[in-house]
Amino acid sequence: MTDWSTDPALAAELDAADPLAALRDRFELPPAPDGADDSIYFVGNSLGPLPKKSRAYVTGELQRWSSLGVKGHFSGEPGWADYHRTFEESMARIVGAAPHEVTVMNALSVNLHLLLISFYQPTPQRHKILIEEHAFPSDHFAVESQIRQRGFDPATSLVTVKPREGEQLLHTEDIIAAIDACGDELATVLLPGVQYYTGQVLPIAEIARAGHRVGATVGIDLAHAVGNIELSMHDDDVDFATWCSYKYLNASPGGVSGIYVHERHVDDQALPKLLGWWGTRRDTRFEMVNEFDAIPTAESWQISNGTALTNAALRGALEVVDEAGGMGPLRAKSRQLTGYLLYLLDELAGDDVTSITPRDPEQRGCQLSLEIVPGDIDGKAVFDEIEAAGVFCDWRYPNVIRVAPAPMFNTFSEVRRFVDLLVAGIAAHR
Repeated sequence: MTDWSTDPALAAELDAADPLAALRDRFELPPAPDGADDSIYFVGNSLGPLPKKSRAYVTGELQRWSSLGVKGHFSGEPGWADYHRTFEESMARIVGAAPHEVTVMNALSVNLHLLLISFYQPTPQRHKILIEEHAFPSDHFAVESQIRQRGFDPATSLVTVKPREGEQLLHTEDIIAAIDACGDELATVLLPGVQYYTGQVLPIAEIARAGHRVGATVGIDLAHAVGNIELSMHDDDVDFATWCSYKYLNASPGGVSGIYVHERHVDDQALPKLLGWWGTRRDTRFEMVNEFDAIPTAESWQISNGTALTNAALRGALEVVDEAGGMGPLRAKSRQLTGYLLYLLDELAGDDVTSITPRDPEQRGCQLSLEIVPGDIDGKAVFDEIEAAGVFCDWRYPNVIRVAPAPMFNTFSEVRRFVDLLVAGIAAHR
């Protein structure tokens, strides 16, 4: 939509026409502080709110535990032993993969280590890993430790790509040039689908092609991408990926992670991996034979059985995504929400606020990283004031407020009210 207006009535009109408006009632949103109006939950990029179905499913699993005890592993629908398998089709649709290419298990950083054991196979000639400069710390630490574990030195094996001088976004041509510069020394590329600080969507397919062209494996950290943008891991020819479920999927604090492994690798028994009982074939698992017989899917990367309570929370969250009709309708509303927000900022905040997140809808998701322009404005005081007024968002030094209007539970009226609060806060703290 391009016919935006600063008329406050437009927000209500957009909400009335929103085909996904009913989804908001599927969530329990945190209340505002005492004395404030209703809260505005714009921090789903860090932790999504509680889906009501997740509360019901988690409570149900506690009841099953109470009434069935150990029999709950194989009694009920689903039994705990195979709970994770009920998500395969939904999760595959969200990341753009086949069901046998995905599974849910562990936490993101644990999964990243497990996948790097398989897909980072350095040799004296080919030993480098390419990541972004100032990557999310967990990714940087994982890569650095994997390099050291293999007997190499991060000073020579860890390569980074960064924005150009005076800029905050990565250029596609610079990423490709960095891959090409490493050439046959490059073992693995590990980059985010969406950059956590700027909200920039990276060109996954182009990165995969470039990495494969020089003989490297390519992995994507989807922490800020899954449930946020439309993904096509299989068609983009990515080798592996992992993600958390507690951001845009709203699946509980520290909720269970997921992995994707391209089908050309899932039954490759030559790939090294850490082995666990839950990666062996289901039909022979309880014969208790100490000979690993891998499940010919991404499940073979599983080490131990899943956690029933976090799986129950994920179940409720994914059912809301399915109710929305998948990522297509959610992405369409997301583009509208962020487009409306950018328009209002341009018209009402002027030069005091700039978005470091790309304005091209194809290069941004839900998150907008808004820079309070340095000068006579106390940006942290502005943030504190809007937070006290009931806005859930976050502050990143030196002067950035990250907001993420999410299509499953946020409204156009909230976008309008947020901008009004932000403009008022700026006026009060010059």
